[in-house]
Amino acid sequence: MHCNVGKTDKAIRFFMGLAVIGAGIYFQSWWGALGVVPLMTAITGRCGAYSLLGMSTCKLPDRAKKDA
Repeated sequence: MHCNVGKTDKAIRFFMGLAVIGAGIYFQSWWGALGVVPLMTAITGRCGAYSLLGMSTCKLPDRAKKDA
């Protein structure tokens, strides 16, 4: 599986994952464990849901430069 999570998407996922984990710790709830999912997708740069939907937020290489 190739990278399908762009820089901005990674940053959002990373901080949201930390926020959910932090809230879970603060409220002493196991729901904070769900924060691991966006955190791991941010770290690996791969999202299974994006793959299933054929989506990507990564910038594509400039094909015009390759063709020239």
